[in-house]
Amino acid sequence: MAERILETKKIIVYQEQLGEWDNLNHLIVCKKTKSAVIVDPLDADYWVKICEENGWNLSHVWLTHTHWDHCRGVYELQNKGIWVHRLERNRGWDGPSTDEWSNEPHSFVMHNFGDLQFEAHCTPGHTPGHVVFVGEGIVVSGDCIFCGRCGRTDLFGGNADDQRESLRYLRARLRDLPTGWLVLPGHQYELKNGTNPTYVTVGELLKGNEAINAVDDDLAWASLDFLSFDDDLARKARQQRAEVE
Repeated sequence: MAERILETKKIIVYQEQLGEWDNLNHLIVCKKTKSAVIVDPLDADYWVKICEENGWNLSHVWLTHTHWDHCRGVYELQNKGIWVHRLERNRGWDGPSTDEWSNEPHSFVMHNFGDLQFEAHCTPGHTPGHVVFVGEGIVVSGDCIFCGRCGRTDLFGGNADDQRESLRYLRARLRDLPTGWLVLPGHQYELKNGTNPTYVTVGELLKGNEAINAVDDDLAWASLDFLSFDDDLARKARQQRAEVE
């Protein structure tokens, strides 16, 4: 059952873990307009049902990026406004979308939804057009940054140098936010202290995130063991890169 993790005078935020990759989906509801946006839908029917039960209009889809586990549900939501960054085309994205963000890497554009205001930050590295959403007490970070680490960079379209620069860029923005704002990642991974949260505060992330704390140290960055893996996904990515070279 989806957990209501935040409610203010303006916004309601739900979080649920779905699928074989334990994806964290987030539903954002504008209380004034009773409209809702789903970020990275894995299971469209699940979120449509929740919105119908609560009298909310699920009108939009925002994609942080276009890996299949983050966009599988969009094919059943093609009657909604589907937003994705144009740079995701660089990794071959040709799925459904009605609108595109076009801001340059390491910059943001304002994106209003109902009575809510968000910044859509382009943070390449995990994918070329990865987007992080900042506003209304939350940071929806997708696979750019998790609670204790960051997303891998060895998949097709990934780039470790871009990821490192995106983390520097995002760190600067986070330092300007209230420390109690919530960071909502795309996946859950166990922290070094043994806890396994599905979200943390901005203050907790800035203090304890391994990747954030390594970006200014070449040796520490090179020693991170979660930027690449020797698995089927990495082997497929190598094959994809070879085919386009």
